[in-house]
Amino acid sequence: MVTVFLNPSNQEYNEYIGGGNEEEYMNLIVDAMIPYLRASGIQFERSNPWDSLSEVIEQTNEQPFDYVLTLQSSSAPHELSGSLRGPEVYYYAFSHRGRSAAQLVESNLKAIYPHPNLVTSVPNKTSRILRDTPRPSVLVNLGYHDNETDAQWIRENVDTIARQLVLSIAEYLGTPFVDVGGTNLFKSGSQYKMGML
Repeated sequence: MVTVFLNPSNQEYNEYIGGGNEEEYMNLIVDAMIPYLRASGIQFERSNPWDSLSEVIEQTNEQPFDYVLTLQSSSAPHELSGSLRGPEVYYYAFSHRGRSAAQLVESNLKAIYPHPNLVTSVPNKTSRILRDTPRPSVLVNLGYHDNETDAQWIRENVDTIARQLVLSIAEYLGTPFVDVGGTNLFKSGSQYKMGML
C-alpha cells in the first residue's frame, strides 16, 4: 500500500483578493483530495496546521512515505503585485524522481488551468521541504493570491484541482486512479479542522 504525506499551507495571514486566505484554500483542496485518495487505495497522512517546517520535515523522515506534496499559493513582489499568474511546480534540482513527479503535476494542471503555457515546473536548490525530504517531494504553488483571476480560479476549482493532484500522484506511483468527480463534499469547511480525520 502506498502512502503520501500531504502538507497544505498554514499561512492564514496570506489573504486572497476577493476573500479567504492561503491556509483556508490549501486545506480545502486537501480535504477534496481525500475521497480520490481513498477511492484509489492511496493511504495518506497530513501535517498539522500548528507544526513548524522543521517538524513537518521530521515527520517526512520518520516514516517511509512514497510521496510528499506541499500545497501553497504565492504573491508577487511588491513592484509586480497582482500582475503575475500561473501555477508553479517545484522539485529539488538534484532529484530525478522529484522532477518526474513535478512534471506529471505540471501536465495535469495544464489540462485545467485557463492558460496552460503559464504552468511550469521549476528546479529548486534551497527549499528545505524539497531538499531535506528523502522521498520524492513536490511543492505546488497553485497560483498568485494577489492576482484576482488566479484567486478566483482557485476558489472556483477546489475539487477539479484536487482531482488533478491525486491523478498526478497515482500516475507517479503506478496506482490505478479512481475518479469520484464532482463530490464537493467539503465545501462547508475543512474536515481536518473539524476533527474528523
